[in-house]
Amino acid sequence: MESIRQLYRIGHGPSSSHTMGPKKAAERFLTKNASAKKFEVVLYGSLAATGLGHLTDKAITETFKNYTCDIHWEPATFLHKHPNALKFIAYDKNNNIQDEWIAYSIGGGTIIDDETESETKEIYPHSNLHEIMDWCNQNGNQFWEYVEEFEGEEIWSFLEEVWKEMQNSVKRGLSRDGVLPGSLKLPRKAESYFSKGKNYATPFKRRSQLFSYALAVSEENASGGKIVAAPTCGACGVMPAVLVNAKKVYDSSKTSILRALATAGLIGNIVKKNASISGAEVGCQGEVGTACAMASAAGTQLMGGTIYQIEYAAEMGLEHHLGLTCDPVAGLVQIPCIERNAFAAERAVAHTTFAIISDGRHRISFDEVVETMYKTGIDLQSQYRETSMGGLAKHKALPKS
Repeated sequence: MESIRQLYRIGHGPSSSHTMGPKKAAERFLTKNASAKKFEVVLYGSLAATGLGHLTDKAITETFKNYTCDIHWEPATFLHKHPNALKFIAYDKNNNIQDEWIAYSIGGGTIIDDETESETKEIYPHSNLHEIMDWCNQNGNQFWEYVEEFEGEEIWSFLEEVWKEMQNSVKRGLSRDGVLPGSLKLPRKAESYFSKGKNYATPFKRRSQLFSYALAVSEENASGGKIVAAPTCGACGVMPAVLVNAKKVYDSSKTSILRALATAGLIGNIVKKNASISGAEVGCQGEVGTACAMASAAGTQLMGGTIYQIEYAAEMGLEHHLGLTCDPVAGLVQIPCIERNAFAAERAVAHTTFAIISDGRHRISFDEVVETMYKTGIDLQSQYRETSMGGLAKHKALPKS
């Protein structure tokens, strides 16, 4: 598996696969072809189907702002390797093709092509949670110690920056109101939920605040604000909500939260390695489902859970999102995406409680659920995998490309 640095991506929304990834690919192609006079970009499959709502064209044109750049949309064409595909063509001064490149945005801002399967080399010797738990048992270690063993101590400064940005995105989101950009004219809710929650008794107050944290980050993402993809932009509200809530309610220390981030990153990495975190490939179960599994694991560790209880919590986080479709209304990362983040955060807190009460024993393993999620996602019809052609998305028309 790759470093968890490749999972936690700090950047701007609304979509890691539709904005972060294409922008990165465009920058890479531009660096290689800076002498070109004109560029052409063809978007395929899901990138083309929901590209306008996800601001894919804006991310690309900003990169090529000093050049002529034509974008073509082919939503009905799906390339073999991934539904999020794009082709770059560079032309010289005589309008001859100088270079061509097909790239795939596979989720979380990661870019691969037909020759590569990953952006960086793998640093972990194990590829599933069963193997990792065996290693932890043999060495008497926790999951976060496993991460430190193979990432090195410098991983903590990286995770400190991730935690800082997560808190900042919550703070910004809670301070803003108004309407989110896009055709839905969806009003922000985070600030009002937080304010109203202060007036309630403790249980209702805590739940309202948890919701408001998730809404705050997801609304920042929807408006193109700076967030941490964890593991994607569309699911970026779950982890910050659970961690900020833990800091507020249980006074969790920074050290314990950084360790929880390390463990959660490991969980997300396993899903990314053995299945997918791309809504275009496996539906929202791969995005919000993975985020819930990560947050469930993080919360359980913060509450003193064993590696068995942490694995159980992560298993529940993904299992109870199996089959969840990706059907963004009007191609925007707003409905049902934002509310899904809030409820996934609440589920993660519930999974923590359930796992801590248990002894950690259960019948279905996390690895088995990961395998099932991937098979389920592949079986989903394409209209339920981020094309906005089915599910809830049928109730609102996509903007014309």
